[in-house]
Amino acid sequence: MVKPSNQLERGLGLAEATALNMMDMVGIGPFIVMPLVIQRMGGPQCILAWVAGALMALLDGCVWAELGAAMPEAGGSYVFLREEYGAAHWGRLMSFLFVWQTMIQAPLVIASGAIGFAQYFSYLVPLGRWQQKGISAALIVLLVILLYQGITRIGRLSLFLWAGVIGTLLWIILAGATHFHAALAFDFPPGAWNLSLPFFAALGAATGQSIYTYWGYYNVCHLGGEIREPRKNIPRAIFFSIIGIAILYIAMQISVTGVLPWREAASSQFLVSTFFERLYGLRAARFATLLVLWVAFASLFALILGYSRIPYAAARDGNFFAAFARLHPTKHFPYVSLLVLGALGLVFSLLFRLRDVIAAILATRLLVQFIGQAVGLMRLHHRWPSARLPFKMRFYPWPVLLTVLGWAALFVALGWRFALGGIGVIGLGAAAFLFRAAKQNEWPFAEEAR
Repeated sequence: MVKPSNQLERGLGLAEATALNMMDMVGIGPFIVMPLVIQRMGGPQCILAWVAGALMALLDGCVWAELGAAMPEAGGSYVFLREEYGAAHWGRLMSFLFVWQTMIQAPLVIASGAIGFAQYFSYLVPLGRWQQKGISAALIVLLVILLYQGITRIGRLSLFLWAGVIGTLLWIILAGATHFHAALAFDFPPGAWNLSLPFFAALGAATGQSIYTYWGYYNVCHLGGEIREPRKNIPRAIFFSIIGIAILYIAMQISVTGVLPWREAASSQFLVSTFFERLYGLRAARFATLLVLWVAFASLFALILGYSRIPYAAARDGNFFAAFARLHPTKHFPYVSLLVLGALGLVFSLLFRLRDVIAAILATRLLVQFIGQAVGLMRLHHRWPSARLPFKMRFYPWPVLLTVLGWAALFVALGWRFALGGIGVIGLGAAAFLFRAAKQNEWPFAEEAR
């Protein structure tokens, strides 16, 4: 039977969904963040930050699992926020704000991944600033070309890329395990386990870095309209990917610091390359660098795929520009959304440096997407019958409450300048929403809303 041209195809099974999640989570992030986590904690006790990040991801994963199983549609958070706060009233504002920040934040995240790719590539070939920008731009173009096809073929390609990601991480772990020096791995400085206020402040800052490398476990929810048996496969993909990546990150951290002294690792710009150069020489280090670039490529592949479904879902719902709702007539994917986000990511990769992807955008995500979504789930528990939530987390509502507290603490830890910047982005989005609603005579200006 031919699928209608206005419907997405449910072509992703559990394996493909988990692979896309894990690829989105890894990327270039852990290879850049690992030295920063060591710096923050000041020693091998930084392993606690990876554990804390995994626990935070698991708690929040409970929220995503319930919502994803209950509303397996394209757009993920857009759909969740709309239904949590009422599709005819406050849900319109919350879902619009999510799309608003996505159109700012998603291209920046795409650009940051591409810039990170180009910077790490400079280990192989010394590159000037504009040469790096040329590589990052070409990378985004290549990714959009690869994603310009049906979801079934993308699912098969994702498994191929995922195999490279897992193989790279396992090689790092195995290399470290076979050359492991316990004296290096557990070289704790004096006072490392002094459980004082500075210790917990450092742990909070390091966890703020590590949690960034776990983000992506929710990617499967953005692809909810293309997952087979979503009520079972979405929660499974979320938890399988978080647990699998946590094990790999922790093992990788221990393996690296069992070979490189932690003080050296904390200051390394090309940590994995330095690691393999120390073990096997320059040729092996260059090959390992290629594998790190493979991982970064795979992550961007999954990330762009997931983000492209968000404007599509909003446009299909009449809450964003109508052109974004168009599907390819034969391949059934939102090609306009894919092309626009890819183009914006390309432009941003040329305009900004990696450090210009500021924490104000992350602050916006915390308020609207993460905190707002978790609070909204508690609203659904009061409004919806139990049958409408096919997956139910254990020990509800404690995972939700701990999630809200954890994200709120991270928001505060960003600092007042970034926090105010994030609030400012939300304020501009609210103003844009009200202007559009007034012009189109929609809530809260419609007659029936008064």
